[in-house]
Amino acid sequence: MAQISATRPRTEVVVNDFIRSVYNWMAIGLALTGFVALYVSSSETMLRLIFGNPLIFFVLILAELGLVFSIAGMVNRMSAGTATSLFVLYSTLNGVTLSFIFLAYTRSSIVSTFFICAGTFIGCSIYGWTTKKDLTSWGGFLMMGLIGIIIASLVNMFIRSSGMSMIISYIGVIVFVGLTAYDTQKLKNMALTQPADLDGAVIRKGAILGALSLYLDFINLFLMLLRIFGTGRD
Repeated sequence: MAQISATRPRTEVVVNDFIRSVYNWMAIGLALTGFVALYVSSSETMLRLIFGNPLIFFVLILAELGLVFSIAGMVNRMSAGTATSLFVLYSTLNGVTLSFIFLAYTRSSIVSTFFICAGTFIGCSIYGWTTKKDLTSWGGFLMMGLIGIIIASLVNMFIRSSGMSMIISYIGVIVFVGLTAYDTQKLKNMALTQPADLDGAVIRKGAILGALSLYLDFINLFLMLLRIFGTGRD
């Protein structure tokens, strides 16, 4: 996450406004993703278009990756409006590709897993915000774990081992629980060290970047928990 140089500490009110903006945008992204996923899963035409043609599905995945890297890597060079639009677009596309969960799992298990994920996420965020321990050292370990999950998931696409899938899911929960606390503390430090007279557009871009980090933590934690607790459709 981009760091902004400190000149003088921000007031508590401004810090709270920044953090509130981060979580508001994260909530908007999650709500948009959920709505789009539910809509697509209810449309036979959309399902045929997206999942009936593997090329379209992979193009959507690549577009999502491009949006994430664009926001994370070039946020300082784009306007606040552009950063916001890209985040909204990413949340929408993610809803399209995640619509498959409504086909693979029962809605009751999706809802119950969502609440489990929300409670876990809130607890980890509170820990990341309140702990006196510096979580910076967690960064390298968690990134190694994330890379390991990606590689193992790619390998499992070919061997299709249910046992490996479950192991990946449990490890994934640990990794994304840690990332949630780590990213929350990183956001806290970012909010506390920003200049008090920082331009509003820069603040908005920082909030969008923070929202994207937490959004990704939540979505991935949810998917890992869904693999563990989700009930498949008959």
